[in-house]
Amino acid sequence: MKDQKLIKRLRKGNPKAYKYLFTEYYDWLCNYIYNLCKDHSLAEDIVQDTMVGLWEKRNTIMITASLKNYLFKTCHNQFLQHIRSNKMRFDTLDKLKWDLISEITLEEDLYDYKMEKLNNLINQLPPRCKEIFIQNKLEKKKYKDIALDLGISEKTVENQMSKALNFLRTNATTFML
Repeated sequence: MKDQKLIKRLRKGNPKAYKYLFTEYYDWLCNYIYNLCKDHSLAEDIVQDTMVGLWEKRNTIMITASLKNYLFKTCHNQFLQHIRSNKMRFDTLDKLKWDLISEITLEEDLYDYKMEKLNNLINQLPPRCKEIFIQNKLEKKKYKDIALDLGISEKTVENQMSKALNFLRTNATTFML
């Protein structure tokens, strides 16, 4: 069928003209799109969308060049549109990923900063007080065990822990908020 006759029949809604167009160009268009994307399913989806769009817009479509060129260009544009929409989705996901990584890194940096400041404060404690604090809070020893290890009373351990905690509370408020 000549292109102009086929286009006229399509505009009139002739299903035989549409079927002819479909069987004549479908495989060719699928191969063309497949060569662009290397995905059979995507190629078929794009060509089918193009063919359905042609049928739906048959009354308003103005085809001045060859029908084959029109279909080729329409499929090509559909493929580019698919790439653009996927790129936008990818860009959005990529931005979210990098925002999350940045946030995690900032939190880790803040944690490292706070730990460094806290360690500096612990190092400012008097030696005996520091030793008792480390054994209790970092080594998880009980007051009784610390007192036995150091040969001092439990009351002394309590007093030293109280001094350490008061010192840390007073001096750590500036960076722990």
